[in-house]
Amino acid sequence: MRFEPDLARAPRPHAAPLLTRVELTWLEGRIEHWIRFGRDCGETILDRRRRVLSFAPGNVFAFVRWASNDFGTIISRIDIVQSVTHGVAYQTLPFVRPGGDILLRISGWPKVERVLKAIDSVEALGIEAADAAPDHWRHIHNRLSAGYEPRSYSRDQHRAWLLRRGLAS
Repeated sequence: MRFEPDLARAPRPHAAPLLTRVELTWLEGRIEHWIRFGRDCGETILDRRRRVLSFAPGNVFAFVRWASNDFGTIISRIDIVQSVTHGVAYQTLPFVRPGGDILLRISGWPKVERVLKAIDSVEALGIEAADAAPDHWRHIHNRLSAGYEPRSYSRDQHRAWLLRRGLAS
């Protein structure tokens, strides 16, 4: 028997971009999944409690998950993710298909709250958090994971990131 490749599955050079889809759920006081920042390119409403947001390749978004039961909070997590394109390695993440480049992954309400404050401080500079340097979110992840205070984002750091990104494109 001769092996013949499945040509229907071969990647096409002009295939549509790979969209990253995030399933959001909102059951007040029980399960709350939401996007803190990011620029979605589409929304699908599944029912009154669930919807799916789509993100184009390269977009950065913050995905917050919180859940509780009769005894209190059982999960509190924030992930800052950069969506990927075809042929690029990525990490998997619950409720995010196919996954993405995870820039920050923090759990536990005290640390999640510190990340939310860091997002607020970037936005206080007049900078969209989705436009901040991905390295900044990695820095916050590493510092909080090690028990240190992260350094704040600055306009100079943002300007350097924009110049670096401009050179790469």
